[in-house]
Amino acid sequence: MRLLAPLVLGALVAAPSSGPPAVQSAASRPIVVASKPFGESYLLAEIFAQLLEARGLTVERRIGLGATEIAFGAVRRGAVDVYPEYTGTGLVAILGERPDSSAARVYDRVSREFRRRYGARWLPPLGFENTYAIAVRPETARRYRLVTLSDLARVAPSLTAGLTADFIGRADGLPGLARAYGLRFEAVRALLPAVKYQALAASAVDVIDGYSTDGLIARYDLIVLRDDRRFFPPYDAAPLAGARLVREVPAAIAALSELGGRLDVERMRRLNRRLEVDQEPVAAVAAGALRELGLTGDQAGTEPAWTTPAPGRSGVLRYLWDQRTTLLSLTLRHLLLVLVSLAAAIAAAVPLGLALERRRGSAEAVVRAIGVVQTLPGIALLAFMIPLLGIGVLPALVALFLYSLYPILRNTYTGVRDAAPEAVAAARALGMTPPQILRHVRLPLAAPVIMAGVRTAAVINVGTATLAAFIGAGGLGDPIVAGLALSDSRMVLSGALPAALLALAADAALAACERLVTPGGVA
Repeated sequence: MRLLAPLVLGALVAAPSSGPPAVQSAASRPIVVASKPFGESYLLAEIFAQLLEARGLTVERRIGLGATEIAFGAVRRGAVDVYPEYTGTGLVAILGERPDSSAARVYDRVSREFRRRYGARWLPPLGFENTYAIAVRPETARRYRLVTLSDLARVAPSLTAGLTADFIGRADGLPGLARAYGLRFEAVRALLPAVKYQALAASAVDVIDGYSTDGLIARYDLIVLRDDRRFFPPYDAAPLAGARLVREVPAAIAALSELGGRLDVERMRRLNRRLEVDQEPVAAVAAGALRELGLTGDQAGTEPAWTTPAPGRSGVLRYLWDQRTTLLSLTLRHLLLVLVSLAAAIAAAVPLGLALERRRGSAEAVVRAIGVVQTLPGIALLAFMIPLLGIGVLPALVALFLYSLYPILRNTYTGVRDAAPEAVAAARALGMTPPQILRHVRLPLAAPVIMAGVRTAAVINVGTATLAAFIGAGGLGDPIVAGLALSDSRMVLSGALPAALLALAADAALAACERLVTPGGVA
């Protein structure tokens, strides 16, 4: 009852009309439903998508986007229409305000400020709170007599924490806990959401951050420490809709508002357990939840096949075979990302390297400046692209292009600059002009070095392209991200193995090209 006003509002918005439900214009683009890369977010996004489809609306799924900044950045730019978010996250991580212990005040604050600043709308809360849960193994709790976070603060200097990158940097995460409890760990390791549970179970870390509704807490029989100083703000789950959806598709707002107050904590834990522990398909769990709530009939979702584990927990090889058609499609998409970005990088870096050879005074400064891009983490560079280019293929191509420039440019410049001095001197003695020397002597002799740079860039590109899944660009990163979120090693391998083979194939193909362009007699 603490959020009675928002729920009453949701009931009014969602009240059925006497006529058939309105649908979006045939000319409008599909409603883009997104999620962040953890199990509950996947599940809620699929529930949103299936409910919208049941109401006659066309949906496009962009699940597994990166951290909060990426998901909300996509909403702000209009590349995503709706995704599941939490009020405490909106208050602290997005608005940058201090935590507040009142759920009603937090919801009211984020509702007003998001509408004023971004034109975005928080729809009625779904009915459950998913707060942070700081968890330890039972033996750790017994050994150190841990019950509360205050107890943890007492022994933290002798423990290693495995925390998500989001939690490490957020004001309502580790920095806030350090201020509220004086919490200082011996070491902190940044881990992906699903990996942290495996790391804790394997004793690689002693403490992790989780979510109170996580099915994996029960799976690993973990002890959740009580927030005795009530540091964490309320984290009520709700659909966060972008300005375009609010303005242009009121039928979608009405449909999603039907979920207001319908998912309580116990139901959500049960659904998460089916997904994360029993490893049922996301679409099946979402469809079952909607049927239980009386919101849909018997239709199933249309989620990508790679998020649907084969029945019976088949082995990796059988799983790969069952998913062969989908994996082929993902591989072709991955290959497209690599080829387009690599071709663009070659077209830009090789001429620039040749030009720099004639301006050696400033060449090193230019090469080093471009090399700075290589120091940026892949996911950070992709995040930088979102305000400019949104999400999807285009920002991924630009980021991969930038990552490919440096090795090609460096090798082109170095190869041409250092090409056999004796041969260059002989060419000058014969009266050849500098352009002729470049074309007929330096460039052929530098070909193996240039191709080595291209090969390096290609292998880097294949690996980096898996991160494109975090901004909805597709490719072999999709099953990797999904597998990490759902703790399914088969999914991870179904993306990682083809990516590794693709990298080897690309290097072999370019090695053959290198032999073709290398002049005879050049080692």
